[in-house]
Amino acid sequence: MSTIDMIRTMKQVHPDRVILTKIGKFFHAYGKDAYIISYLFNYQLKRVETNINTTGFPEAALNKVLANLEDKKISYMLVDRGANYEVYEENNFKQANTYFDIYQTAHKYQIQKSKADEIYEYLISNINAEGIREKMNKIEEVLYEGR
Repeated sequence: MSTIDMIRTMKQVHPDRVILTKIGKFFHAYGKDAYIISYLFNYQLKRVETNINTTGFPEAALNKVLANLEDKKISYMLVDRGANYEVYEENNFKQANTYFDIYQTAHKYQIQKSKADEIYEYLISNINAEGIREKMNKIEEVLYEGR
């Protein structure tokens, strides 16, 4: 069974927990969990399958990540791929768990960030194109409108 399939199975049982999977010296989060981790720590999202994103961080950052999850009352589980996905640490905030609220915020943020990134990439790749200055002037007008 692949890592993604295993995480899908675990998420059916624990849909309200961030599942961090230890793979070698890194931890990975998938799907909705990746949005949360990416949002909280500004880690890059990477698409690994259709509609499946992942993000990761080195083992040395684990204490910082867990402290932030605990501070925000987001339930989590740590599993080790090398030990057949055994859960070796978890924290369940039960009724105080903010997983779904944080996910909603993270997902909205990622959608907006993706749009901004697309605009940026378009402008950079067309920086010498005819008419680009007018488009940039319109964007500047909108940006500085309320100042």
